[in-house]
Amino acid sequence: MGSRGKPEESRAAILQAAAKEFAELGIAGARTDAIAREARVNKALLYYYFEDKETLYGAVLDNAFSGMKARVFQALDSDLPPREKILAYVGSYFDFIASNQIYPKLMQREMMRAREGQSEHIDRLVKTYFQPIYRRVGELLHKGITDGEFRKVDPAHFVPSMVAMIVFYFSSAPVMQRIVHFNPLTPRRIAERRVAVLDFISAALFEPRASAELAPGKPAIGKSGVRK
Repeated sequence: MGSRGKPEESRAAILQAAAKEFAELGIAGARTDAIAREARVNKALLYYYFEDKETLYGAVLDNAFSGMKARVFQALDSDLPPREKILAYVGSYFDFIASNQIYPKLMQREMMRAREGQSEHIDRLVKTYFQPIYRRVGELLHKGITDGEFRKVDPAHFVPSMVAMIVFYFSSAPVMQRIVHFNPLTPRRIAERRVAVLDFISAALFEPRASAELAPGKPAIGKSGVRK
């Protein structure tokens, strides 16, 4: 069982177990007994780190979205030109979600709580994570448009469309499996989806290169299989 002698280890185990419980059952259905059992800590230790279930839920959300923000900002802080940077951003976002497949469920549940006016966390999440990411991606889109690299798109529509292409694939996997008759979440299928997302965004956003840069009638294809 976890102990106060290993605070970081115990706290991380609680957050991981709680993320699974909240993703599957929501905050109303989640049970701290089950979280403590999964984290291999006693219930008293759980409440030592987190005052109550709502506080624990907020910490789970912060842990999830802070990880996402750190991952995508590595791409957004790079010195890459607009085309490469937007694909690096999308790729890093995709890889983060693919490695943390319970997070789309957490996101959906929190959005539903916010829509119903029941979330006490949404304003903090927006200010700390969503707005900074949206602002940076919006600036990148405007730069690409100004440089003549991107089509004239509206970030208010294009940014959520990029996110939806990634998140929906993982959240809808059980239904898609019944439609396509294969498991969308095998490593091979996830890799195929990643290439498809990058290709789709390239086609939707990038202005055609000058004819001198392309063979007649053929797009330039990078090593990742995505149009440059």
